[in-house]
Amino acid sequence: MNTELLLVRHGETNWNIKGKFQGSHDIDLSEKGILQAEFLKKELNYNFDVIYSSPLVRALKTAEILSGNNTSLKPIVDNELREINFGEWEGLTIEQIKANYPVQYNEWITDKINGPLVGGDLSLRKASIRAKNAIIKIVKTHKNKKIVIVSHGGIIKAGLIGIFDWDMSMYHKFRLGNTSVTKIAFSKNLHPLLMLLNGTSHIPQSCTVKSHSIN
Repeated sequence: MNTELLLVRHGETNWNIKGKFQGSHDIDLSEKGILQAEFLKKELNYNFDVIYSSPLVRALKTAEILSGNNTSLKPIVDNELREINFGEWEGLTIEQIKANYPVQYNEWITDKINGPLVGGDLSLRKASIRAKNAIIKIVKTHKNKKIVIVSHGGIIKAGLIGIFDWDMSMYHKFRLGNTSVTKIAFSKNLHPLLMLLNGTSHIPQSCTVKSHSIN
């Protein structure tokens, strides 16, 4: 029997709408973000065994909505699931970063080994190691179970890079929408198989997903 892991990005925030890097900033869900989480709650319908969450409010609130009043599925907070700390870039948009940090931005998107950042977690590589270790630890703890992890776009992508041994430039080659679901099946030997990426079929057209790939 495989272990099934669902990596869920939190619902929309006002900073997502503005395209700002949130990172370690604790930004709450918008009204639409709450609604997106409610749609996913209906889709999942408590069909999972355990749920983990980043400590940041936008992720924890999403996890609490998914858990509803089911006390046996109360979110377990894991600090290692927090978003990447983007250092000096937090609070800025991509366009502002390109304008104010052109050299550093170019290195971030082209470097395949480290993906350096300006402060904060210092590099995508460091974030990918943290995310991979946290995810694998959770999977080992709940073998043959269905696990939900609610976290952030940046750290989920970093975790996928670590788990599948991709180079750092892969971070910039796909996006994760708000409350998107990425599904991985792990064999008994912890061999990962990517089953679904950025699944958002639970969200109706009237509740358009903001697909900023970070935070």
